[in-house]
Amino acid sequence: MPLFPASSRSAARWLRVVLINRYTGVVLMLYLWGWLSAAVGGFGNHSFYTQWLELGLILYIYALLYRLLRPSRWRAVLAGVPILIFYLVHDIFFLAYSKVFRWVNVHELPELFQVLPLVYTAVIVGVFFGPLLLMLAAINPRQTRQNMLLSLPLVIILAALFYFPAHFEQVFRGLASQMVVYSDAKSVERNGRLVMSLLREAERLQVTRTIAPYRDRLVYDQQARQRATYITSQGNRHNVHMIVLESFLDPNLFLGAKFSQSPTHPDFSRFFGDTAGLSIAPMFGGATSQSEFEVLCGVPGFEKLSSIEFNVFTGSAAQCLPGILRQSGYRTIGANAYKPNFFNALTAYKGIGFGEVHFPREFYPGITYLSSGDTGVEEYQFDAELFAQNLAMVRQALRQAPDKPIFNYLMTIYGHTPHVLDPGKRPEFIRILADYQDDHLGRSTNQFYYRSKAITDYVKELIAVDKHSLIILVADHVPPLRNGPNTFKALQYLGNIEGSYYHNRILIIENGIPKKYPLLHHYDMPDVIQNYLTHGQYCNQHRCAFLQGAQRPARDLLLNDYLRLLAHASE
Repeated sequence: MPLFPASSRSAARWLRVVLINRYTGVVLMLYLWGWLSAAVGGFGNHSFYTQWLELGLILYIYALLYRLLRPSRWRAVLAGVPILIFYLVHDIFFLAYSKVFRWVNVHELPELFQVLPLVYTAVIVGVFFGPLLLMLAAINPRQTRQNMLLSLPLVIILAALFYFPAHFEQVFRGLASQMVVYSDAKSVERNGRLVMSLLREAERLQVTRTIAPYRDRLVYDQQARQRATYITSQGNRHNVHMIVLESFLDPNLFLGAKFSQSPTHPDFSRFFGDTAGLSIAPMFGGATSQSEFEVLCGVPGFEKLSSIEFNVFTGSAAQCLPGILRQSGYRTIGANAYKPNFFNALTAYKGIGFGEVHFPREFYPGITYLSSGDTGVEEYQFDAELFAQNLAMVRQALRQAPDKPIFNYLMTIYGHTPHVLDPGKRPEFIRILADYQDDHLGRSTNQFYYRSKAITDYVKELIAVDKHSLIILVADHVPPLRNGPNTFKALQYLGNIEGSYYHNRILIIENGIPKKYPLLHHYDMPDVIQNYLTHGQYCNQHRCAFLQGAQRPARDLLLNDYLRLLAHASE
């Protein structure tokens, strides 16, 4: 006689079928993945139950992939590989850059592989592409008709995304949970990685269609000429030197750490005193060109057309600051210490308005004053060696044409991850005294000591040859370090104020005297420069948010200026 009645056994079998199957396993794994992500400082998992649209899409894609594979003991696992990789990319990107991954970020991969050490690249290729190749090898080519029918919903979704992005966004927003306007990450937590990536791509595609009305080339160029004429008539014709410092991190801003000795070189402390200020960058830990875009063009990098604004530049005149100064009679010289194929830099610099563009001759066939030299184990050229070449160029320019003002722009490269030091030239001798350790921060701290000395020497020499000028040195972004935002939070960077790790050091020297400004944004730089060149008259006629006591407009109020600029830059 059976221990349990037939009805009980039937109910138990039904329960096993419902609870113990591959789809329940997928949901459980997604939940555990979210819990793990939250535990290491990634996306929170408290709103998992609101991600019903995400779960539906993921389960459909999983079922479709499972159907495409040949029967085997690994079939259920291999079908989940693309989903796992998709989630892994999102979470690693967020942990490294404190930023939500978007489809257009794929364009950054070639640049990423070029700057990463070979061992990092090998690990990435192995982890991401190895399992994916195994899954592709397991695809069953039979039953094509049935597979095409099952793929039809996915085809419809993608077709709607690419051909009708406005309608797609409207439908998805209606189905998804409430978006969090002020936080991309919280929107992901409520709706899921896949859903939000689809929505953000729909937004981007929609914007590419909406910028057409902003294209008014005749009026746009006329307004640029008027600004140039104003600078010519009101300006002091002083030279401007703008240096963007790669990953220049001031360790003194970590309130939760002490050091075996001061990370700042004594020469730097004596010269700058307490005049070192702060400027808010658009990025954390990477995408240098976003900071370049802001400091040169004067609008926030909204990432509406691309995650990297430089990528949409075609060389068409964008009428950024260098272009305006060039029209007002300046010699505009743009220089970058690394390769010209990064972030479409060569084309972008042309569109921004540089009359001359320089890259190291080791990477660039054109006429240039730069050479990367023998970088040795450090791989990236030390600041002092780069500054010496820039100073030689400035001296020659002032000697050859003393009456022609120059806009001297330089993008450095030393300090880039992973912060390698040459023990023969720059030994690592400063130790971090804190329970929380990050080896990248340790090396970056020592680099700061040597870089602060190089910066001080450079500024003093620049003042000696060109005292009545404006000199700006600003970090592009803080480095991601070993543990991303976790290190900044654990060691209380700037006391963990909101957005602390977007704050960067900036040094401003006016007519040979260091000057401290109130908190700046990177996109304030063109206004700072134009106000200096016009003896303060520029800000009497234009809204300058950086002035003491000025009301800073909401960032979104600058969106129209951004769209208009990008509309012409992308022609």
